Amino acid sequence: MLEPTRNHHTDNQLGSSDDPVIPAAEFFKDVFGDRPTGSIHLSGLRYREDLTQKELGERLGIHQSVISAMETGRRPIGKKTAKKLADFFDTDYRMFL
Repeated sequence: MLEPTRNHHTDNQLGSSDDPVIPAAEFFKDVFGDRPTGSIHLSGLRYREDLTQKELGERLGIHQSVISAMETGRRPIGKKTAKKLADFFDTDYRMFL
């Protein structure tokens, strides 16, 4: 039988430094406030694809101000728009709802 060649993920001493360990939910709340998760996904995917709000809007036929409102959580992302976004980003539409 072969010997394992990698250390187990718990062997990296996570949290052993002086830096406090912060739960993910608390971190995201601190960074994004009360924004809906769909809006966070939208802005993250847009950033990943290196697109401006205007560029994304032009490709999807959605005005830039609507993209902005969805990203900030001022406007909910409807099912029809979520499906457009999912097709564009090649993901599941439910992540935007």
